[in-house]
Amino acid sequence: MSYRVGCGWDAHAFGGDGPLKLGGVEVPGARGLSGHSDADVLAHAVCDAILGAAGLPDIGAHFPDDDPQYEGADSVGLLKLAAGYVAEKKYRAVNVDAVIIAQEPRLAPFFLRMRENIAAAVGLSPEDVSVKAASPEGLGAVGRGEGIAAQAVALLKKTSRSGS
Repeated sequence: MSYRVGCGWDAHAFGGDGPLKLGGVEVPGARGLSGHSDADVLAHAVCDAILGAAGLPDIGAHFPDDDPQYEGADSVGLLKLAAGYVAEKKYRAVNVDAVIIAQEPRLAPFFLRMRENIAAAVGLSPEDVSVKAASPEGLGAVGRGEGIAAQAVALLKKTSRSGS
């Protein structure tokens, strides 16, 4: 069997017009992030992790930020498309582990829904997706509350020709 690991990272500054979305979940009362799509750093990091594990170009190559069709795009929808590209290469996700790096807001109440959304997009069970948060303890731009970052790791398995 062939297994491959990929990692992804993304960051966006606060300042977007829309709500804060992480893993496809709107976080009530939180400042939105600035970006061409919905600026969902968690979905973007997972997207790059699965694409990288499959040896494919990054999220920016697949969904360029200068392409008007992706303006305001739902990033979990883009993640689902990326999972399709991975499947075309005969890989499937085994698990995803992700961390959101943010000084604020508190995110723990939203982790289960984030896990469910990511799992559905990449074809996993929520038990095979981990989402957690870490505070940068005031260090750097994210620690100063200028934005949010996310990091993800994905394990893929080569599928057989029959799709297993």
